[in-house]
Amino acid sequence: MKIAIVNDLPTAIASLRQVLQSVPDYQVVWTARDGAEAVSKCAHNPPDLVLMDLRMPVMDGVEATRRIMKSSPCGILVVTASPEKNVTQVYQAIEHGALDAVETPNLEHSDRDKSATELLTKIAKVRRLLKQSHPTSNLKPFDVTTGGLSPIVAIGSSTGGPKALAAILSRLPADFGAAIAIVQHVDAHFSAGFADWLQQQCALPVRIAVAGDRLEKGTALIAGTNDHLYIKPDLTLDYTPDPIHYSYRPSVDVFFKSLAQHSTRKGTAILLTGMGRDGAEGLQSLKQKGWHTVAQDKESCVVYGMPKAAAELNAAIEILPPDAIAALLLRTFSR
Repeated sequence: MKIAIVNDLPTAIASLRQVLQSVPDYQVVWTARDGAEAVSKCAHNPPDLVLMDLRMPVMDGVEATRRIMKSSPCGILVVTASPEKNVTQVYQAIEHGALDAVETPNLEHSDRDKSATELLTKIAKVRRLLKQSHPTSNLKPFDVTTGGLSPIVAIGSSTGGPKALAAILSRLPADFGAAIAIVQHVDAHFSAGFADWLQQQCALPVRIAVAGDRLEKGTALIAGTNDHLYIKPDLTLDYTPDPIHYSYRPSVDVFFKSLAQHSTRKGTAILLTGMGRDGAEGLQSLKQKGWHTVAQDKESCVVYGMPKAAAELNAAIEILPPDAIAALLLRTFSR
C-alpha cells in the first residue's frame, strides 16, 4: 500500500514513518510539509492513502483535501494532534472527501503502543474500504415486530456525507413533521463533535442516539458508537457489535434492515454519498416494504459508491441531489 505523509512537523513525520514501518507492505512514497506541496505531489505520484494533517503553513489540510479529491482523488485519513480541538476542521475535511480521522501518535508518550495501534487500525479500515472487498450478503435482518412509530426519515451516508446532510437538514424547519435517524460512517471518537457541528447547520434538534431512545418527530438522532445502530422489537434504539467484522461501522445496512421489518408505518429512506456498498441492500429491503427510497445523484456525490450500488439494485425510487431531497421531505412531511 502506497502511503503519503503530509505534516509540517519533522517529529510527527518521523513518528508516522516509524509506525508504518511495522507493517511490511506499507510503503511511504513521499512526504510533504504543507497542503500545496501535497496537492502537487498527488497529481504527479498519486498514493493509495494520504495521512493528512490539518494545521499547516501555505495551505491547510482542509483545502488540500478539497483540491486533491477534485483533481487526483485518493484515500485521505486526517491525522492530527488534538482532533477534539479541531473538530470543525475535521468535519470540513470529511465534507470534502476525507474518510476518517485519528490522533497523531506520540511515540514519546507512555501510551505510545495504544496510539500507534489506533493509527494502524484506522489505516487497515480505510484499506478495506478502498478495496471495497467486504460483502454485504451476510447481513441478516433483525426480527422486529410491527408497531406504531412517528413518520421516519432514515438517512445513511459516508464519504462526503456531512456536507450533503447539512445541505438537507439546513432546509428543514424546527417543527419538521417526521423523526430523523442518521447513520454516518464516523468513528465514535468524533460522533459528539459531529452532532454539535450538524446542530450548528440546522434548526432541528440534533443529538446522539443512546440505547433506549425512541425516534421522535422533529428530532434528528445520529448513530454515535462504533457498534451498529438498530431498532429493537419494542421500537427502542440500541447498538449491536454484530456483524463484528463488517468494515463499515456503524452500518447503514444494519439499521435499514432493522427498519424494514416494520409494516404499519412507511417512511422515506435516503442513501447519500459514500464509498463502498453499505446501505444498498438495506434500501432495497425498505423499498420492498413500501418505503419511498432515494439515492443521491452522481453529480452531487463526493464519492458515487453507495448510491451507485443502490441504483444498480434498483433500490431507489428517485435519484436526486441534496436540495431536491430536502424539497421532497418538506412536501412529504410538512405539518
